[in-house]
Amino acid sequence: MVYRLANSTVNEMGDLHGLIARTLKDQILNGTNVVGKDGSVYNISVTPATLNVARQFLRDNNIECLGATNEDIQSLTEALPFDELPARSN
Repeated sequence: MVYRLANSTVNEMGDLHGLIARTLKDQILNGTNVVGKDGSVYNISVTPATLNVARQFLRDNNIECLGATNEDIQSLTEALPFDELPARSN
């Protein structure tokens, strides 16, 4: 079954997509505010769950990067706590 969306619906979906991307970016850069039991507001760094949602969002939208040409991926690779990857066994 094929559904046809009105232009306003397509625009709304585009707006929602952008909102999700901006929200994920903001949480990664700035953390998230949470309220403690005492009512105090605390800022916590990005959670692993949020990072996983961002990873899946990028994957679902076919966003990829090549490590050999990406400075961020290269620096992450260099920070790993081992010198080389183990050999794969087939």
